[in-house]
Amino acid sequence: MLVISIISTKGGVGKTTTTANLGGFAADAGLRVLLLDLDVQPTLSSYYPLMHRAPCGIYELLAFNEQNLERLVSHTCIDGLSLVLSNDDRGQLNTLLLHAPDGRLRLRHLLPAFQASYDLVLLDTQGARSALLEMAVLASDVALSPVTPEILAARELRRGTLQLIEDIAPYRHLGIKPPPLNLLINRVHPVSANARVIQQALRQIFEGRSDVRVLDTAIPAIEAYPRAATQGLPVHRVENRRPTGRSAPSALETIRAVACELLPQWREAFSQVDGKTPKETGRVQRP
Repeated sequence: MLVISIISTKGGVGKTTTTANLGGFAADAGLRVLLLDLDVQPTLSSYYPLMHRAPCGIYELLAFNEQNLERLVSHTCIDGLSLVLSNDDRGQLNTLLLHAPDGRLRLRHLLPAFQASYDLVLLDTQGARSALLEMAVLASDVALSPVTPEILAARELRRGTLQLIEDIAPYRHLGIKPPPLNLLINRVHPVSANARVIQQALRQIFEGRSDVRVLDTAIPAIEAYPRAATQGLPVHRVENRRPTGRSAPSALETIRAVACELLPQWREAFSQVDGKTPKETGRVQRP
């Protein structure tokens, strides 16, 4: 089971959209995918229609160490895509974890309960520095941070997200290495010269660093993403071909490219997703 946290200390960069679409694509490729909504604002929890709503959610998992999957896991309308709902309406979890002796390691200790049932776990997080965010990063094998191509977003990346990764480095003494950080440039307008400059600058800044990678794929600013969210569908199903006259690739091409960069071990399964008919044969297992 591979765990990816989608993180940023800046709100509004597209974490939830990235989580929902990456999860939907991986599920259509045959992976058993679990989404964990760790944001107080439960946007991910309402992204896809639910076929089954579990009585419990992220609050019971983290506050009471609930590990009964039948009570925790809701099932979306996407075959193979499950969800642990955000239900911390009062924002109590952050305070609880902040003062608990095992607070920042709690999710790491609980995730083995899902090991036998899922190939991929995606953690959607809130856009602010918190104990919840640090807990998510420490539970991850890989971290993915969407970055919009704006100078303020680039500055916040250095001040916030990168600082967070550096601050949890002492956990190495417990045998826990901070996950490698992947930067996904999001909402790129092809005609924006400023966006291209920031893209180039980010790649130059982190060139040669083994712990930070700027993905080659960038997400274009196209209307397919809000349209997919409105319909409650993964974006690759909404736009599987590039519209005539547009230079940006189709949403299917883009999401596939991101998935292949992050998860090359499942590249063959990803190549078979056509955006039309979800994979109906046996679920893919992690190599």
